[in-house]
Amino acid sequence: MSTTPVTAEKIVPEVESGTYRDSYLIYNRKSTDEPDNQKNSIKYQKAQNALFAYREHLPVAHLTLEGFSSDGIVSERHSGFKEDMALQFGEGNTVQFRIERPKFHRLVQWLGNGYFKGAIFLCWDRASRNQGDDTILRKLMKRGVDIRFVTTTYEKTSSGELHMDIDGMFAQHYSRVTSEKIAMTLRAKRDQGVCTYRAPVGYLNQGQMEHKPLDPERAPIVKKLFELYATGGWSLIALTRWAIDQGLTMPPTRRRRTQEEILAEEEDDARLAIEPVSRLPAYTAIDKMLRNRFYMGEVRGNSGTWVRSMSHEALVSEELFNRVQRELRRKNKSVHYANVLAYPLRAMVRCGLCGRVYTPYPKKGIMYYGARCSAECVNPKRSFNFDFITGKIGTRIAALSFTEEELHELEAEAGTESALVESKRLGEREATERKIKRIREDLAYLSANRLTLLKTGAYTPEMIVAEEARLGLELSSLENLEGASGVEIQETARDAAKLSELLGDVYFYYQNASPQEKEAITREIFSELTLQGETLDYKCTRGFQPLASRFVSQGGPRAWLSELLIQRSYMAASIERLAFLVATKETNNS
Repeated sequence: MSTTPVTAEKIVPEVESGTYRDSYLIYNRKSTDEPDNQKNSIKYQKAQNALFAYREHLPVAHLTLEGFSSDGIVSERHSGFKEDMALQFGEGNTVQFRIERPKFHRLVQWLGNGYFKGAIFLCWDRASRNQGDDTILRKLMKRGVDIRFVTTTYEKTSSGELHMDIDGMFAQHYSRVTSEKIAMTLRAKRDQGVCTYRAPVGYLNQGQMEHKPLDPERAPIVKKLFELYATGGWSLIALTRWAIDQGLTMPPTRRRRTQEEILAEEEDDARLAIEPVSRLPAYTAIDKMLRNRFYMGEVRGNSGTWVRSMSHEALVSEELFNRVQRELRRKNKSVHYANVLAYPLRAMVRCGLCGRVYTPYPKKGIMYYGARCSAECVNPKRSFNFDFITGKIGTRIAALSFTEEELHELEAEAGTESALVESKRLGEREATERKIKRIREDLAYLSANRLTLLKTGAYTPEMIVAEEARLGLELSSLENLEGASGVEIQETARDAAKLSELLGDVYFYYQNASPQEKEAITREIFSELTLQGETLDYKCTRGFQPLASRFVSQGGPRAWLSELLIQRSYMAASIERLAFLVATKETNNS
């Protein structure tokens, strides 16, 4: 069998033509969560899977594709428990999420397209340890894809389904237990004053948390750095030059693996072996060293405070460290800009999980945005460029406009609602007044008995707030409906249609607008933008909220029309401002 890598341009058309539709692929996954488990060994999985294919007479595809498979064997190093938490909701009631394993993603994609008959896994937890990937495997099996497991056979019965459920549940449970054990162990170690992270320059990292010995080469230089800076006659730049002259280098580190190296086979040692490199220190590294309390014999505890270390000895005394801190504060100069740089979309976009703001910064002529998310944040989108975010914003602007079907629905509902309003004004005034009276009584009861309801546990504070908001909205709708005429309902619907039409014009100009013009349009329409993965969520300003929540109301589509009356003044102001933006753009273009 040939193992010469073949490029995707040559092999993919062959796969898509159906050459391997009667063949199987073997998938092996080495978990990063449990590196010492024998079952986790790629070598062991290859042997067992190949023996199973031979015993069951399952033809394995002789497919060798760079970055995917070698003779039909797909091997991957990744935790099957980790999954991307971002969701993207699309048209047609679809929900999308990201698969973290690139080779597994291509495997299930090709299996779903029918390019292969099936796949062979050692056991369920080598295929998946999270519910998202479980769902994909189950759907493939229900569609007729032949998924085989070496250690288990799942019957196509209710008992077989239960067997599969139990294996999937235990696979996920095992990963959760492993994660909890690691977290608890690290927490206990930190409580004891053990260093659970890499020691800084001047100490050796030998794979033991309990013992971080001094580096005989670097420790004397680091100690001298503290002594020199405490004299007050050295700047950070001068101290950095001195340290380099003394031969100080940073601890050896390996560069980040390329995508090609991540997808390489485990046996390809030449591509996996990355030699660590020692780099020269920058003045920022010297600054961090001088501020690090680790050199005073302390480590960070669970609460973020510094505690006495049980893993290493102090390199400098507390008195010397404090002198250095006083000198750093004395030389610290705060810079205040008289004029803040006019970068577009400043302070507008935030992380959808931790709420940190994305800050703009130019790099090589391109505007980028980056967020320093909290340590617990799992949002993978830490940075993006201007074109990315404006493209997402443009899509949201276009989606706010009514479609032709929605315009017809709006017109029909407005006519129906107008007739109903006139009918209620004549024949249902008493019923409406009774409803208004009941709602006001309910609101008064909530206000007078708030403390009793909380003490008895009948309501939580959140439930009371939600109930008051619901009753208030219902009351406003009824009051507006009672006082509104059919003509006002129809005029309000026309305002909503006019606003939608102007949004279409604005979207057209937005496509070719300058960064400053795009920012002006964005701030006019949106009050809040949050990004999670590839999904951009938003909140509209008051005038555009009816378009964002169109035909959605606690009382249904017709109640939404009555709610429009509350927003009519805001819509009118938004129409005026949008019309001004469009007119200004047309004038500039002419």
